[in-house]
Amino acid sequence: MTNPPSPQEIARNARISYEAGNYSQAANLFEAASTSLRTAGDLLDSAEMDNNRSVALLKAGNAQAALSVSQGTENLFSQAGDLKRQAMALGNQAAALEALGKLKEALEFYQQSADLLKQTGDYELRAYVLKNLSALQLKMGKQFEAMATMDAALDSQKKLSLRERILKKLLKAPFRMLH
Repeated sequence: MTNPPSPQEIARNARISYEAGNYSQAANLFEAASTSLRTAGDLLDSAEMDNNRSVALLKAGNAQAALSVSQGTENLFSQAGDLKRQAMALGNQAAALEALGKLKEALEFYQQSADLLKQTGDYELRAYVLKNLSALQLKMGKQFEAMATMDAALDSQKKLSLRERILKKLLKAPFRMLH
């Protein structure tokens, strides 16, 4: 008789499903890993699996479930002093809120995520969040804020693609005209 798979094995299979584009299956596997970890008393890794499940659910087109499953995880990470995972949880919630059309709330959550990531020094992940924030600001008609946020995102990155270097130069022009 074989032992049931470990939470780590379940999570590995979930990531494989996710990368293959099987988002619903990945969400189910992340849920199983979360439950297993919670049962073992590992609440932080369980919350991380909930956040992974949230991303998979969002990709599967279920924004409401994505939001529901990740809500509260940021508090667990905050209590543990894990700013990076707290920021990621807030970013996941922001993406779900955006997909639900709750743009003002999404804007706040993206900003909180970016602020926490700045504290952690994870500038690549911060740049990713800031780019999402910039796109949302643009969608909301806040063009100047969107440009400033995109400029901050590009400043956060160590390496810029050719397209990003051109964009950076283009963004400098409006700011120079203001001085």
